[in-house]
Amino acid sequence: MSDVGGTYDFVAQTPMGEQTGTFTVVPSDGGTSFTGQLSGGMGSMDVDDGKIDGNVLTWSMKMSMPMPMTLEGEATVDGDAVTGTISAMMFGKMQFTAQRQG
Repeated sequence: MSDVGGTYDFVAQTPMGEQTGTFTVVPSDGGTSFTGQLSGGMGSMDVDDGKIDGNVLTWSMKMSMPMPMTLEGEATVDGDAVTGTISAMMFGKMQFTAQRQG
């Protein structure tokens, strides 16, 4: 089981330009699911339905601004580095990278 828990500094490429913030991953005791939060310039969103499969994370988040929508995230953790995408319905997939703090 890989250790994917922690707080990551992320950079996402979005239709509104580059967005930065923090992504917190809190694995469950069994290590197959996680909770957490994505916080940045557009506020914070709680992780819903977070799943861990080896070093791959999948989750959804409810965004309220600038319009309500559900975002679907998928990311691969490689040591302290994360790469992934966030799907935002009609806006398509946004690439993001993150680095574990500390």
